[in-house]
Amino acid sequence: MGCSQDGGDRVRHRRRFREQRRLPRRALAAVPRIADQSGPLARRLGRLTDIDGWPASTAALRPANNPVTVVAGLNDLVAAATLRYLHHGYGSPVLLVHTATAPNAVLHTLPALPEALWAESLTEVWSASAALTATYAPGRAADRADLPKPPRGNDPVPDLLDLAVTHGDEHVIKFTDTAVEVYAATGDPEALAAAARIRNLIAPSA
Repeated sequence: MGCSQDGGDRVRHRRRFREQRRLPRRALAAVPRIADQSGPLARRLGRLTDIDGWPASTAALRPANNPVTVVAGLNDLVAAATLRYLHHGYGSPVLLVHTATAPNAVLHTLPALPEALWAESLTEVWSASAALTATYAPGRAADRADLPKPPRGNDPVPDLLDLAVTHGDEHVIKFTDTAVEVYAATGDPEALAAAARIRNLIAPSA
């Protein structure tokens, strides 16, 4: 009886873990948009309170209750935002970069922060990513057929990084570095396609 119960607990734990891993992608997809996506950032942010579903969307990401779930939540948010950029980055190629690079910066900063601040850091950066999505992301995803395919080859990462450096724009470089980390963590080639996509959206540095 005890072994059966332990086995059931493990199954339920795995299910909850898988659900938590999917949550950032679902939460980002569910973020509502402001009706008028025009004007500077401050003016757009001021319109967030006009969205009926805004409080619910900022609360959609499950709160982290220990350091392990904070790290997992940040990793999953970075991956979700990186993959979403492939299809929605055209709405604001520069500002939407930060939906992925900001949580990645927080993730890399965690070792220098007291653990008591980790969960709050995840909550704050999620709110920032959600706000940028609400104010700049388009409602329609770009057609996959019109987007770059993942680069081929046994090890396409060095070439992607070289192309980003040659391109020269700081946002392209930061996002490519983030996309490469997502690919290393998840194995999803769409992350590398997102790194190729951003070079088509942002003009090279002079």
